[in-house]
Amino acid sequence: MSKPVSAVVAGHICLDVIPILDPLTEDSFRANFRPGRLIEAGAALLSTGGPVSNAGLALHILGVPTRLVAKVGADPFGGIVREIVESYGSGLSAGLKVDAATSTPYSLIISPPGVDRLFLHHPGAAGSFGAEDIDFALLERSTLFHFGYPPLMQRMYRDGGRELVELFKRARATGVTTSLDMSYPDPSSESGRVDWREILEAVLPFVDVFAPSLDELLFMLRRHLFEELSRQRLPPDTSPSALLHELGEELRELGVGIAAIKLGERGLYLRTGTPERIAALGRARPSDPTTWADRELWAPCFEVDVAGTTGAGDATVAGLLAALLRNLDAESALTAAVAVGACNVERTDALSGLRSWEETLARVRSDWRRLPLELDDPDWQWDRRSQVWVRNSEDGRAR
Repeated sequence: MSKPVSAVVAGHICLDVIPILDPLTEDSFRANFRPGRLIEAGAALLSTGGPVSNAGLALHILGVPTRLVAKVGADPFGGIVREIVESYGSGLSAGLKVDAATSTPYSLIISPPGVDRLFLHHPGAAGSFGAEDIDFALLERSTLFHFGYPPLMQRMYRDGGRELVELFKRARATGVTTSLDMSYPDPSSESGRVDWREILEAVLPFVDVFAPSLDELLFMLRRHLFEELSRQRLPPDTSPSALLHELGEELRELGVGIAAIKLGERGLYLRTGTPERIAALGRARPSDPTTWADRELWAPCFEVDVAGTTGAGDATVAGLLAALLRNLDAESALTAAVAVGACNVERTDALSGLRSWEETLARVRSDWRRLPLELDDPDWQWDRRSQVWVRNSEDGRAR
């Protein structure tokens, strides 16, 4: 390519098939979605999914020059994926490799308004993705490298995550800022039975920005707690702030520079590393590392009418990464992240609700209310200016 690329987003891409459904409550969802029932649905939306589409195209919409790297099959679904990606801009599908030996990944997404979504997923061509599919020369002239969903990519989690570690080690050696997002492993699959703690301990020293959801992180690092919460039918994002602090500290110790834990409708938690670690973030590092170092923040979501939650986590991560690329301070970056996520859930699919960077920030500056988030913990203080919760450091200062 003749000019520098700001972001390369690689990993998993799929075709999302999303039937339009009437609003439901949790109880009516369980009552209707059971064996033997026929449920009438509206027309199905076809959109691309996975982080390469959801986060990559979100960065593109937010004005970040982005290159997408993924694999699809030589089947009709693969053609639809390339066509949809290309509709967002000429040349965006150039990095999508066709693997004729396998099929295109797809997801059937059951996402009625009012309840969280349910996925039926086929990994397909994503399972054969490896480090050889990355153009590391491209990374040498890029600012950010974001990789997503190794639990859906067979080569990434086998052998203790050796391929994932190799990929991130080589990527970080180029000087690019590295970013990793996860997906929830199917507990009954091979991915759900591997030792994710072992994999994270091996790869996170090479990861600058790590952005899992809380349930993904609990599954991987606190399996017993995750199973206990599941038995109680309590969503993991109801866990106390002390648990988030504990997880944030552990991720720092594992080598992560910026840990962003997605909490669904309860917002986004941020824990950052030392000034030295922030200064070593790569080409997307803040111009003043001290404004990001040793921070512990929690941003509530914005109020919106939720049409669907497909891609909300990826959109939130894209907002955070776009803010980092634009050299915003940590509080402003966290606010931008939840703002992009809020725009996402106003539409059923992952992308049509997103706005440009300028429009998103203008909406933030308007009278856009936050969802209430009360923290009954004296270590946390509400910052009225930034509209973000700030946790005190060990010496009592708000950080």
